[in-house]
Amino acid sequence: MTTGTDTTNRPAAASGTFRIGGDLEVHRLGYGTMQLTGPGVWGPPKDHDEAVRVLKRAVELGVDFFDTADSYGPYVAEELLHEALHPYGDDVVIATKAGLTRTGPNEWPPVGRPEYLRQEAEMSLRRLGLERIDLFQLHRIDPKVPLEDQVGELKKLQDEGKIRHIGLSEVSVDDVKAAQEIATIVSVQNLYNLQKRDAEELLDWSTEQGIAFIPWFPLATGGLTGEDSPLTEIAERKGASPAQLALAWLLKRSPVVLPIPGTSSVSHLEDNLQGATIELTDEEFEELSKLGS
Repeated sequence: MTTGTDTTNRPAAASGTFRIGGDLEVHRLGYGTMQLTGPGVWGPPKDHDEAVRVLKRAVELGVDFFDTADSYGPYVAEELLHEALHPYGDDVVIATKAGLTRTGPNEWPPVGRPEYLRQEAEMSLRRLGLERIDLFQLHRIDPKVPLEDQVGELKKLQDEGKIRHIGLSEVSVDDVKAAQEIATIVSVQNLYNLQKRDAEELLDWSTEQGIAFIPWFPLATGGLTGEDSPLTEIAERKGASPAQLALAWLLKRSPVVLPIPGTSSVSHLEDNLQGATIELTDEEFEELSKLGS
């Protein structure tokens, strides 16, 4: 139970909590690190010091769930997390991913060979300064490698104590069911926001199963927050920003949703996290749903 003071000073706490894998409790509104890198998710941030400030400020505001990947930069986002937050507080949970390589800006070829996934898990442990990764996600299923080899390697790393929980990214319900024959899958991460709802079936299924659903691009990379946002009129009526409304809608959509809005600006971070304090009525939720469809 969070107090009023908690949610005033630490707005992320107002989003409530979810137990990933049944034992890893986090505030539902987290932070995604992809936008801390350079253009095309390639290279260092434009403003290194601001990137560090964003991560530190996120913790101050109650964020305890950080989503990253070896491919962001590559390596840049993980290194920034280490610089800004290590040694991590007991409540800080870092989820990372492997399975996409980088051949240049905006290029993401999948590689799911077991030896590569193992190498990247070991390197993420080193970069992040961790003895165990709380949530390790297969960034994409590589169609050239049998699924049992990819998920099977993550299961081996789990058995060795190097990762705690296993998640998948950009998958279908059938993909998750197949992976669950090999290992316990506790989270899925797909593109999903008010405007882009192709993953609706997966979200509904995840809700039934109690599996964490982590929507990436929860703000449609600015498509829901700019001057032409379809949310502007309702936002003004509600005394909120379009970004806050888009996040409030995701939080109300299902109790398993863990939005991870990313930004390289402290002011945008502070604005986004206030989305956790916005309470939508059922009527407002439906109105927003129709706007985004």
